[in-house]
Amino acid sequence: MFRTILGLQSQFGNILSLSKVCPRNQHFKCALKYSTATSERRKFYQDVSISQGEGGLFEINLDRKKLKTPGGKLFAVPNEALAIAVATEWDSQRDTLKFYTMHLTTLCNTVQDNPTQRNEDQMIKAALKFLETDTICYRVDEPNGLVELQQNEWDPVLRWIENRYNVTIGSSSSILGPEIPESTKSTFRQHLKSYNFWSLTGLEYVITQLKSVVLALGIIDRHLSVEQAVLLSRLEEEYQIRTWGNVEWAHDYDMYELRARTAAGALFVHLSSESSTVKRKLLQD
Repeated sequence: MFRTILGLQSQFGNILSLSKVCPRNQHFKCALKYSTATSERRKFYQDVSISQGEGGLFEINLDRKKLKTPGGKLFAVPNEALAIAVATEWDSQRDTLKFYTMHLTTLCNTVQDNPTQRNEDQMIKAALKFLETDTICYRVDEPNGLVELQQNEWDPVLRWIENRYNVTIGSSSSILGPEIPESTKSTFRQHLKSYNFWSLTGLEYVITQLKSVVLALGIIDRHLSVEQAVLLSRLEEEYQIRTWGNVEWAHDYDMYELRARTAAGALFVHLSSESSTVKRKLLQD
C-alpha cells in the first residue's frame, strides 16, 4: 500500500534506505532529547494503515490502535501524502523499532507537541539568525586551493539566491562574517511567513543540518539536490579529507547520515505544504 510514497521521496533521495545505512541521528537539541528517549523497541504491531479523522486530519493506525505522540496526543497530520510517508516509516520497520531512523515521525511529533512552545514568528527569527552565520558566507584567506574551491563552488549558489530573491548577502573572510542588510532580512522574513508552522519546522530542521539558510532554500526551491547541498555544506571538510586523508568508513557514515536527515527535512517541507489529496488508486500495490 505504501510503495508509491517512494516516488514522492525520489527528489530528495531514498530516506528510508539512507536511514538504515546511518542508524544514528543528531537532531537539533530539543527534538533529539524529546523524540528518542527510547531509541529502540521491539516491534509490537503487524499492519500499518491510515484513516481520516475529525477535521479532515489523517491518523496512523498500528493494527487496531491509533498512534499517539510522546506527549500523549492523537497523532494526526494535515494531509494524506504526509500520512502515507509517516506510515511508510512504520511499515518499513522490522523486528526492532529504530526510532532514530524515523525522521518524518519525529518532525510530526515535534510539531504536534511543540515541546519548546514556539510560534511562527519565533521560528522565523531563529532561521534568520542562521543567515548571519551562514556556512557559505564565511570564507578563508588560505590555503589558496580552498579559497579557489569556495569561490568556484559557493559563489554560483550565492549569485543564484541573490537573483532569486532580489537581495544582497555577500561573503567575508572576517571572523564577524558579512554584514547582512536589513532589507535582505526583511525580504526573507516576508518569504518565510508564507510557510505554515509544519513547513517552518521542516525548514528549520534542514537549516540546522546544513548550518545554512542559503543551501536549505536551494533544496526547497529545487535549485540544488540534497547530495549537492550536503557536499557544499561540508566543502572545507571535504577539502581537508582530500589533502590529508580520512577514516573512510567514518566519512561515509557521516555523509549518508547527513543526507538522510536533510532529505527527510526537505521532504517534510513539501509534504506538509501539500493541500491536495493523494488519489486512492495510487495507493494500490
